[in-house]
Amino acid sequence: MENQYEVPDNLEIDEAVEPQEVISLNKFVILCILTFGLYQIWWIYKAWRFFQQKDRLDIMPAARTIFSIIFLNSLFKRILSFAREKDYEEDYTSELLVAGFIIFNIMARLPDFYWLVSVLGVIFLIQPFKAFNYARVNASDLIVTERTSFSGRHIVLIVLGSIMWILVLIGLFFGVES
Repeated sequence: MENQYEVPDNLEIDEAVEPQEVISLNKFVILCILTFGLYQIWWIYKAWRFFQQKDRLDIMPAARTIFSIIFLNSLFKRILSFAREKDYEEDYTSELLVAGFIIFNIMARLPDFYWLVSVLGVIFLIQPFKAFNYARVNASDLIVTERTSFSGRHIVLIVLGSIMWILVLIGLFFGVES
């Protein structure tokens, strides 16, 4: 199910920006955890793609996503600036969130069981995620749809992610010691 935010007739829509789809924070966290962090990569890409279109930037969103260790701080700052334009009142420190995100992602290299903490790296994306959703929903020149249920693609990710989690947990608990 989707909720389409109405745009008054007297406002112009920014045709350069594709229609935006927002999901709830709970859905975002679930998808990030179930996909072992792959969904957060998709979210970073989509955020860069949005700013490429909105600000008509000469950037490559895929490259900025691949090299997010370099570009994540500027993305978080750009999101906060965009959100403040829309009267967003919360604040965050981009540098601390990026540092936490990187540290938690490095923890994926820890030995068995301990690496599981790395999936919690999504907590460092929560504040930018909320600010980004707020700004898009409150932007009068965007077409924004709020997804109130999981899409078909989300369900596929949930099923595949759940299978992977089951296999990982079975391997952790019943795997052969090396």
